[in-house]
Amino acid sequence: MKSVLSLLTALFCIGVSLGQEWETPIIKGYGKIKNFKDVTVQPDASLEYKLVFDITSDSEMDGVNKGLWKIARVINMLGSAGIPSDKVHMVAAIHGAATFATLKDAKHQEMYSKVNPNTELLQLLKEYGVELFVCAQATAARNIRAEDLNPNTELALSAMTVLANYQLQGYALMP
Repeated sequence: MKSVLSLLTALFCIGVSLGQEWETPIIKGYGKIKNFKDVTVQPDASLEYKLVFDITSDSEMDGVNKGLWKIARVINMLGSAGIPSDKVHMVAAIHGAATFATLKDAKHQEMYSKVNPNTELLQLLKEYGVELFVCAQATAARNIRAEDLNPNTELALSAMTVLANYQLQGYALMP
């Protein structure tokens, strides 16, 4: 009897999760989520969300940089849970292979024969309030000039400095 009950519960949970649609409620078109109201841990409206993201990879998710996509996903989850944007403070330290995700369209076109697929997402994240820092050490190592970078990003001395400074200010590291 116990195993039958467990099986029915599992089937019910699968059915509920399959019935939900993927959505992008805050950052439209990026960082899709499924909303689950009946789970144990949810975002806490009494907290101030201070998050610093370490973005190093050029891997993609849904055609854009996976690290930037992950930021959009966190914003969508927090927003869907009713956390107001003034309680969300996010910073990205972009370096390594991810540096190329921050190029202006013209430079990206020159290097990859296509416009930068991250341009719109960078703008949406900046409009939400995400601070997008590109490591100057990474740009120098890749012969990228400041004028080649998307205007929604800012140069920082190094990603290590961004990560250290913000963690010392109480930001949680999101690897």
